This record gives sequence, structure tokens and C-alpha cells, in this order.
Amino acid sequence: MNHSELPAFFSALNAFSFIAIVTAFLLIKAKNKTGHRIFMALALLASTAFLGLYLYYHFTTSEPVRYQGQGLIRYVYFTILITHTILAVVIVPFILKTVYHAIKEQHEKHKALARWVFPVWSYVSFTGVVIYFMLFKF
Repeated sequence: MNHSELPAFFSALNAFSFIAIVTAFLLIKAKNKTGHRIFMALALLASTAFLGLYLYYHFTTSEPVRYQGQGLIRYVYFTILITHTILAVVIVPFILKTVYHAIKEQHEKHKALARWVFPVWSYVSFTGVVIYFMLFKF
């Protein structure tokens, strides 16, 4: 895979992570703990792969990608990008803490934190896909 193909792969990882997070949420609501664990592990794996590859890409690519949209859509793009970026940085330690509580079987702590982590992680994953499409497809 060359550098020009990586953004599409990043988007696929984000889309997969979003689907896995939502699936895990639905599974835990259905009291399927095993399925929940599997899909959360998949979401964590996809998000971790995304982060590592994303950092690699930006440390080894000299040309930044500039958003070409004009007018109102430019403001929409940057609003999404800024909220996505801030929340992506902020959510990482909370994801790790939520996973820690799950591994330690501290279910009440896990559940209390997951109520906040789920929508933010979902938003970050989903908007990662939106940003890709706005940058490269529209």
C-alpha cells in the first residue's frame, strides 16, 4: 500500500470502528456480553491501527492535504475537523480507562464511564469518515 492509498484505508478503519462500537452497544443492550466484548475488541483494534498508521502517514508525508471547498461548506468542514480532532485527543485516555475497568470486571465503573465514552468515540469514528469524504471525494 502506498501513501496515496492510506487515507482511504484510514477511512475504512474509522468506518469499521464505528460499526463495531454501535454493534457492541446493541449487543450489551441485548445482554450479550460475549458479543459485546468481541466487538469492542475489534473497535479498539481498528482504532489503534488507525492511530498508528495515521501518525506514520503524517510523519512521513511532506505534502499536507488542503480542503478545497468554498463558502458555507468550508465552515462546516472546519467545524467538523476541529471537534473531531479535539475529541480524538481527549477520548483516548477515557477509552483506555473504560477498557481497564472492563478487564478488571469493575462493571459499575465501566458502565458509568462507557456512557460518556460511547457517544464521543462513535462521533470521532464517524466524523473521521466524513472528513475523508469531504477532503477526497466531494
